Amino acid sequence: MHSSLLRAGAPLRKATSAVLAVGLAACFLCAGLATAVPARADDWRDKQFWLAESGITKAWEVSKGAGVKIAVIDSGIDGQHPDLKGALAGGYDASGSGAANGQKSVGAKPEHGTLVATMLAGRGHQPPVDPSASPSPSPSPTPANPAPDGIIGVAPEAQILSVSTWLGSANPSGKSDQDQIPEAVRWAVDNGAKVINISLGSTTPQWPQSWDAAFLYAEQKDVVIVAAAGNRVGGNTQVGAPATIPGILTVAGLDRDGVASVDASSQGISIGVAAPAEDLLGGLPGGGYTEWAGTSGSTPIVAGVAALIRSKWPAMTAKQVINRIITTAKDAGAPGKDPLYGYGILNAEAALRDTVPEASSNPLGSIAEWIRVHRRGIPATPAPVATAEVPSAAPTLPEAKVPAAVAPSQRDTAIGAAVVIGFALLIVFIIAAAVIQLRRTARNPALLREEPDTGTMERVDSGRKT
Repeated sequence: MHSSLLRAGAPLRKATSAVLAVGLAACFLCAGLATAVPARADDWRDKQFWLAESGITKAWEVSKGAGVKIAVIDSGIDGQHPDLKGALAGGYDASGSGAANGQKSVGAKPEHGTLVATMLAGRGHQPPVDPSASPSPSPSPTPANPAPDGIIGVAPEAQILSVSTWLGSANPSGKSDQDQIPEAVRWAVDNGAKVINISLGSTTPQWPQSWDAAFLYAEQKDVVIVAAAGNRVGGNTQVGAPATIPGILTVAGLDRDGVASVDASSQGISIGVAAPAEDLLGGLPGGGYTEWAGTSGSTPIVAGVAALIRSKWPAMTAKQVINRIITTAKDAGAPGKDPLYGYGILNAEAALRDTVPEASSNPLGSIAEWIRVHRRGIPATPAPVATAEVPSAAPTLPEAKVPAAVAPSQRDTAIGAAVVIGFALLIVFIIAAAVIQLRRTARNPALLREEPDTGTMERVDSGRKT
C-alpha cells in the first residue's frame, strides 16, 4: 500500500532495517532444497505449468526478451548454473562482502538469487552424454532454441545483471539495507537495466527516506521495477516496502487453482497483478533444482513478461509497459482493482498481442509526486554513487532531487492578503460597535435590568419586554 510516510526518524529507520533483514524469508517459502537432482532434469521442465497457464508460451511467438537487461537485486546468482550459461551480462556487489561481480551467493538465503534468475531467464541445458550410446548430432542450445533439460525462464533471451545484497542475517561488512538497496538500484539503472526484479521485502509498508532518491532516479530513467508483495506465512499480512513505493509493479501470489494464495501472498492496495506462487521450480547454486513457493517466485514471472514487452517495443515507456500488463490481466476477486489480485491475473499472451490504449501516467502512481507531497521541506538523502572502480554508465539525467513544492502565484498571494485585510477591518468594526453600545448603556442604566423572578438578562426597549 502507498502509505503516507512523513519524516523517517531514527526509531523508524531501525525498525525498517530490522524487518527488511528478514525480507527474503518473508517472500520465500522453500519446499525442500535439493542439492542433487534425483531424476532427469527434464522432469523439472515438465512441471513448469506457469509457462502455458500464464500465456507465456504463446507470448514467445511474439518475443523472448532479446536485447533487454534485467537486474536481479537479490542474494547473488550462481552464473555457473547450467541453465544460466550465457545469461549473465555483469554484476555488482552492493553488500560489501567482496563478491565483486554479484555472482557469489550471500546472506541468510544464499540460494535465493539463483532461484529467481533461473525462473526469469533460464535457458535450459543439454542432457549429459552417455558414453555407451551411439553419438547423434544435436543442435547447440541457444536462447531461441533452448536445450531440452532444466529450467526455461519467462524471458530466455534476456540478459541478467546480478546485484548482490546481504539480507536476513548480520552483514559482515556492516552495510545496512538503507545503504545496500539504493546503491543496488542506482547501479542497475546506470548499467542498462530496463527491468529490475526485487523479490525481497519487509513487514512494514514504510520505507526509509534514504531510498527516495534512488527509486526516483529509476523512475526518471524510465525503468520498470517489479517487486514481491510478500507472504502471509512469512509475517506479511499486508504488502511491505519496497513493494509499497508508488510506481512499482507489485506482484501477489496464486495457488495452483488460480486463487489468491493463503500462505504465499499478502494483500494491499499497491498490488498491481497476480501470478503463480505455489509449486514453483528453480535452480540452485551448484547446478541443482528445488520446488519452492512465495511471491519471490511470482515476481520474476511478471518481470519476465515486462522484458518480453520491452524487447518487442523498445521505445515503449515504463508506464506503458506497466499499463499493458495490468490492463490485459484477467479480472479476479471483487470486480475491478482489489487488494488481493490488484487488476487481475497475469495474461502474458494478451500483454504481447492485445491493443491497449496509452496511459497518460503510471496507473500505479509516481514516486516523484509522492515525494513532492510527503517529503515537503525534507531534503532527500542521495543514494551512494558507485566508485570509480565500478564500471557505471554515465547518467543521462542529473542527480535525482526531491521536487520542490510549487510556490504560490502572485494572484494567490494577492487574494490571501485581501482576505487578511478584510478580516482585520471586520474585527475593528465589531470592537467599535461594542464600545458605542457600552457607552450608551452607561448613560441609561434602565436599558438593562435583571428580572428577579427568573434571573435572566433581557433587553428592555422603552420600558417594554420584547
